[in-house]
Amino acid sequence: MSQWLWLIPGAPLLGALVIALLGGLLRREYFAMAANCAAAAAFAAVLLAWFTGAASQPLQQTLYTWIAVGDWRLAIGFTLDRLALVMVSIVSGVGLLIHLYSAASMAEETDQRRYYFFLNLFLAGMLILVLADNLLLLYLGWELVGLCSYALIGFWYREPLPSNAGRKAFIVTRVGDTALALGIFLLFSQFHELSLSALLTHATTQWEPGSQLATLVAMLILGGAVGKSAQLPLQVWLPDAMAGPSPVSALIHAATMVTAGVYLIARTHPLFELAPSVQWLVAAIGALTIVYGASSALAQTDFKRVLAYSTISQIGYMFLALGCGAYALALFHLTTHAFFKALLFLSAGAVIRTGGDEHDMHNLGRLGNHPPLARWTFLAGAASLAGLPFVTAGFYSKDAILATAWTAPAGPLLWMFAAVGALLTAVYIFRAYLLVFHGPGPRTSTISLPPLMAWPLLILALLSLVSGFVELPEGWPGPHLWSTWLEDELGLAAFPSLTITYTLQAIAVLLPLAGIGLAMLLIHREQTGQSLPAADFLRTGWGFDAFYHAALVRPYHALARGLWRTVDTLVIEGALTRITTGFLAFAAFCRKSVEHRVLEVGIASLVMALQIGYSRLSATQNGFLSRYALMISAGATFLLGYWLW
Repeated sequence: MSQWLWLIPGAPLLGALVIALLGGLLRREYFAMAANCAAAAAFAAVLLAWFTGAASQPLQQTLYTWIAVGDWRLAIGFTLDRLALVMVSIVSGVGLLIHLYSAASMAEETDQRRYYFFLNLFLAGMLILVLADNLLLLYLGWELVGLCSYALIGFWYREPLPSNAGRKAFIVTRVGDTALALGIFLLFSQFHELSLSALLTHATTQWEPGSQLATLVAMLILGGAVGKSAQLPLQVWLPDAMAGPSPVSALIHAATMVTAGVYLIARTHPLFELAPSVQWLVAAIGALTIVYGASSALAQTDFKRVLAYSTISQIGYMFLALGCGAYALALFHLTTHAFFKALLFLSAGAVIRTGGDEHDMHNLGRLGNHPPLARWTFLAGAASLAGLPFVTAGFYSKDAILATAWTAPAGPLLWMFAAVGALLTAVYIFRAYLLVFHGPGPRTSTISLPPLMAWPLLILALLSLVSGFVELPEGWPGPHLWSTWLEDELGLAAFPSLTITYTLQAIAVLLPLAGIGLAMLLIHREQTGQSLPAADFLRTGWGFDAFYHAALVRPYHALARGLWRTVDTLVIEGALTRITTGFLAFAAFCRKSVEHRVLEVGIASLVMALQIGYSRLSATQNGFLSRYALMISAGATFLLGYWLW
């Protein structure tokens, strides 16, 4: 199978090239077919890797030498170990379902060629990022994902909201991308190596824990992860990214772009273990982001913005697990989150589509008449997101993170933030469910979804419920297949004593149930005209956008205007005016001195000479034959003498 690893990212990349280069020869309905075939080929290659032993033995493939400078070489190469196998399975599997859903939901769009080109290219970029065996190739995939997200979020670029949202996502994530690039430069300057395995080996053998270089590199890598995964303080781009199509939201917020930062930290976790302070900072950022995202989601009225803030919060759980050294559990929650969050976005997209593109949850509740399948699949996703005990995948993945957080430095404080986030998660997601599906509008409906929309919802609903059974909670009898399988690469998570663990698990069981009750009370308050305390503050995401606008955007605009007035107007335009005046004066001088004095005199002299020559030559043409004969004889004598001489 090693020789076919290239097919995993290569299939969607080839699909994008076919759509781009041959799209003019294809009918509109063939774009979706080509993109879906490419995504299916990538997923089939991943399944083949599973069946041919990649789950037990890492696979490697080197395609060709990319850069050669002296004795230093850098190759295009892929590595498929267990960490990468999990990621490519999620990315290609959920990506394929979203491609299939898009074939029906985007069927009426006119610019399908551009949509499917970037959708395939986005999938290829994420797969390159995951499989890359060196940091430069990883960064190539990282930037490709960022570029495609800009194009997909701003797909409806003729409208100001999607266009601005795409630019915002691109600009904000550039901050993190710059930090990651600096981290790569620093690593290369120290070890003259870009191979991931070689870099991690050199770092762990040559750097002491807590050293300045290790801390600085870990901080720079964390900056890249924070930007791409929308964690505090670079989370402001994600809620606005809802302006894109619903399949794009599902792809970006569930299985691909926002999980790239989690994968990056998990892949480079030996560097973070060399910088304990930075690793604890990862946990602290995650804990704060959990509460930030969950509390902001409470006050939203836009259906998809609730899910956007939910994504910010749930990625926070993954960062919390990473900061606690529970890398396998972070990956476990990443997996379950990919299933239930993609399900929630696609179900919401189906409701919005049948509701006349209405996004306000109160208006959707008044409209009613939502597709029954969308309602029940959304409920399955909401239950898994809330961590409804025993029957949902989200319960098992989130419970494990809550328990392991207790063992970290300042563990009880981190656990408290995570527990509050778990309670708020159940509140906001069931508030959204009750507002949309139990509003005053009619609840019965005969609307059915196309098969290409229905089957992805059913598959994701099933996975949202049963995928958690591969890792039962600590201390429970039953399988711990997930952590055991990933132990060699990611190690095992630490848990408190069984007494504390069982206590934390009991609390984790009660939190979502209490959250559902609070959601009902919140709905009752809203129906009686009472708003949530600090609703405006929470609805605006704690005012981060306003703060950045006041602290960064306005000063930047003021600086730009000042430079325009001083540099552009006074310096550049003044210099150009002086240069133009000088050239005009030089042109006038040339016109007077050269044109009038030289050219006109020269032309007049030439005309006079021609006139004199004409008068002299015309005298020879007088009609006397004897003179003509004399001239011919003189000419012939001259030529004969010249030749003989």
